[in-house]
Amino acid sequence: MFFLDSHYLLLVALPSFLLALWAQMKVQGALKRYSRVPAASGLSGAGAAAEILRASGINNVTIEMTRGFLGDHYDPSSHTLRLSPDVFNGRSLAAVGIAAHEAGHALQQAQAYAPLGVRSAIVPLAAMSNLAWPVLILGLILRASPLGALLVTGALLLFLALVVMQVVNLPVEYNASRRAREALLRCGIVSAQEEGGVKTVLNAAALTYVAAALGAILQLLYFLGLARRNN
Repeated sequence: MFFLDSHYLLLVALPSFLLALWAQMKVQGALKRYSRVPAASGLSGAGAAAEILRASGINNVTIEMTRGFLGDHYDPSSHTLRLSPDVFNGRSLAAVGIAAHEAGHALQQAQAYAPLGVRSAIVPLAAMSNLAWPVLILGLILRASPLGALLVTGALLLFLALVVMQVVNLPVEYNASRRAREALLRCGIVSAQEEGGVKTVLNAAALTYVAAALGAILQLLYFLGLARRNN
């Protein structure tokens, strides 16, 4: 029903798509440029991450290669840093920058960075946000009953959890990027002249989180208005 709603298409779906497309274009452009620029240190992404962790006194993190393009992430539950093949083996500014960013999350965990803990706590609830759609539809169908009102409220809370996670994601990701750039310079993995390229790559990657957060906010606002109109 929502995808046939012109208001949803114009106010949520289209802006969200355009934001995601814009962010993806920025990422692809930065990667295309700086994946061709070798880091003067000669370290691979995996080597750069390992050096940052070693220099920070972190010895309980495993670095492994994972499949998929841009599947790079840090798993705080298993203390595992997973890097895509191009990042794991790559020796470009883009590769060491992305690997350092993921290592930055390990530094956050080691130093008990509060927003990371908040994000980890919200993730299980936000993961249930897919259930919000059928719950909201059922609630609107039963809107004349107490159960319908309860279902609508529950669905909106699930959407809210997703928005909170996406918003909290922003300081977490930007902080990890800042830590990454500082660590790369401190460890001598990149020079001051090379740091600009790393910053460009990481700032472009961060735009994907900005787009996701704005899209989630638009969706929540739409459903709040929909629930109010059907109250």
